[in-house]
Amino acid sequence: MKDVTSNHEAYAMIRGSNVVPFERDAGFYLQKGMFHYQKNKLDKALFYFQKAVSVEPSNPFNHYNLACMLSKLGQLKEANRVFLHIVTELDEAMTDCYFLLAVNYGILEEMEKSREFLMRYLQTDPEGDLSFEAMELLDALDDDAGVDQLPAYAERDLFMERILKSANVDEISSLFSSSQSFRRALNNRLYDGPDEFKEEIIRFYGDVGGKEAQEVLRGYVKNPWIKERFRQLALLELKNLGQRGNLQVYSAGQIRDIDLRYYPIHTPVWRQEWQQVVECAIGNMRKGNCYDEGFFDDVQAIWLDFINTVYPDTPKITKVQTWAAALEYSLARFHYLSLTQKELALEYGVSVASISLKFKEINNALRIDEKAQQNMLCYLKDEEE
Repeated sequence: MKDVTSNHEAYAMIRGSNVVPFERDAGFYLQKGMFHYQKNKLDKALFYFQKAVSVEPSNPFNHYNLACMLSKLGQLKEANRVFLHIVTELDEAMTDCYFLLAVNYGILEEMEKSREFLMRYLQTDPEGDLSFEAMELLDALDDDAGVDQLPAYAERDLFMERILKSANVDEISSLFSSSQSFRRALNNRLYDGPDEFKEEIIRFYGDVGGKEAQEVLRGYVKNPWIKERFRQLALLELKNLGQRGNLQVYSAGQIRDIDLRYYPIHTPVWRQEWQQVVECAIGNMRKGNCYDEGFFDDVQAIWLDFINTVYPDTPKITKVQTWAAALEYSLARFHYLSLTQKELALEYGVSVASISLKFKEINNALRIDEKAQQNMLCYLKDEEE
């Protein structure tokens, strides 16, 4: 489609006409930027956000959109420069900039600056939308109100995990390709981070693909010091990425050359008692006619996630009803449903103590309560927006 406006302007100039050309305001460029962002054309989106700033440089929201776009593209230092410009020169009431500065400095592994801006955010806007998250981050950075600092690797884990969970694959891929410090920190956490974090990183490498991600996974599977289930997960991602030719893998006490096309990937063989647990839970849930269909998918997903997470150290199922009750209770906790362990104990014919014990195992593996809280915060934020 031709740009009619551009042709009209050109025609007016050639003819020497007094026709006043259409002036594109910042709103026009903002709309174009949002359009390209939604189409995942991030470079074009950045161009139009920059145009909006140049047309209306006194509007802090134009700068804010630009800084957020720069952050998504991994240009964190430039993004921080813009965020600082907003609160120091344009609008000191835009306190979210302090929080975003803290996150960016965390990714850049400048933890003192990250801590400084978290404190500044809480000081300037103690009742702000992000105050709870800011306090959680500070608690992790400053153990016991700043008496003992956490090791540097724990601080980086906090921010790496936040990025992996809060951004989509395209955004993280952009950060992965543009930030060397992010790639280095991600690779380090693959070896010394918490187990559930390692799984997220392995899956991320499978999602992002490319030569560099495959190279990381190839080095990972031949390391003798990693857990076997992580090795198998990495092999599965490599297989899905179309890994061809021989591959070196640590197996049976030595590094061996294998052809991944014919190499068996060991994943949990689904046991009958595992299926009985989820069927028992679903059967009890259907009796009350108070669950929508989506809940049945969720309870199966929670159980499958639990088995895959603890594998190969899966629990011995001695009483199906106890685990089924704990599974339904996990679902209730995840969705903030008003269902107690006492009620479930009566329904399943088991003790409250046994449900509590099994739920603790599930929660320790999956962090049900923590994820529920994060989902609720996201939901409330979306509702406000």
